[in-house]
Amino acid sequence: MKTAVLAALVGSAAAFAPAQTGRASTNLAVSELELGVTEPLGVFDPLGWLETEPEAFERRRAVERKHGRVAMAAVVGTIVHQNHITFDGYLSKSADLKFSDVPVGVDGIRAIPTAGLAQILAFFALVELAWMPASKYDGDYGVGYFGTDIKDPEEKARKLNVELNNGRAAQMGILGMMVHDVLDGKPFIFIDSN
Repeated sequence: MKTAVLAALVGSAAAFAPAQTGRASTNLAVSELELGVTEPLGVFDPLGWLETEPEAFERRRAVERKHGRVAMAAVVGTIVHQNHITFDGYLSKSADLKFSDVPVGVDGIRAIPTAGLAQILAFFALVELAWMPASKYDGDYGVGYFGTDIKDPEEKARKLNVELNNGRAAQMGILGMMVHDVLDGKPFIFIDSN
């Protein structure tokens, strides 16, 4: 019995070890493959997709970048809304719904009228299809870095790495905030927002 438990523990620990494959041979630029690589894992590819589906790597990286940007905005929005900082005026004048009437947290989505949700989804579709198309894999949508264009490739790679890693942290952060908000009504574990 002890041997079976030990074998199960060792086997499950092996799932967290980095894959011992060499560099994947893809026709991608090395800099794109190196972006988002964090030590000590290196290129984290537990399912081996870089070798089996190298053509899909760029799309997955673009989706990760976009989801990270959305998650960073969501974290900031959650912090702002939890501090009861709201817009003045009405969210829906016909429904007599002010921005300040929208509850904080996950329950806030239920307060938005159906027409408002349709407008939000239409805006998402416009952004996804026209302004930031999913086929544009480099993540450069022409807005620059706070209005400036980064000419130095090393500086650009550093900032893209920072963006990818902050996006990953934000995705985990917003997930944790939503789970805690649903479980106990407090999105921040150690802060009582009531």
